[in-house]
Amino acid sequence: MNALRWGTIALLFVTCGCGYTVVHYDEQGRGLSRVSIKTLTNDTAEPGVEMLVTEALRREFLARGGVRLVSNPEQADLVIRGRVPNIDTRVRSFSDVVLALEYELTLRISLRLEAPDGRKLAVERLSLQDTEVYLSSADLEVGRKNRKEALRRVAQLLASRAHDALERVLQ
Repeated sequence: MNALRWGTIALLFVTCGCGYTVVHYDEQGRGLSRVSIKTLTNDTAEPGVEMLVTEALRREFLARGGVRLVSNPEQADLVIRGRVPNIDTRVRSFSDVVLALEYELTLRISLRLEAPDGRKLAVERLSLQDTEVYLSSADLEVGRKNRKEALRRVAQLLASRAHDALERVLQ
């Protein structure tokens, strides 16, 4: 009997008290149903970072739903263009013999939101940046892989923030 009572209390607590809700994106009312994300321009010395960030943006918009991605900017209600102006890399920690143990990578992206018909948007430019730490390695390939994964994590985080900012603008 006591176990049944605690089970009922736990079930009520879980169903009523979590605070999470399902988000339904409303395509009506905000005038945006098709988005075109153009490949970003790479102003850095890091090859392929523009594709990494562009793909992260596209995946984020596809995963969240609410809009349809289109490749032709003339068919879109909103066109997102941008660039990766720089990637800063700094040594974060050293070993006893002054070898780098960790690096800190800061990725910055600059996005431009455009309406194909020329109407003004509340935010036309959006600049985002974040930092990630990755481990150094004596093995060159392991070091490259760690850096690439750090770039991938930061790109995904920035894509999520860009989508959040766009949602706030369009509400």
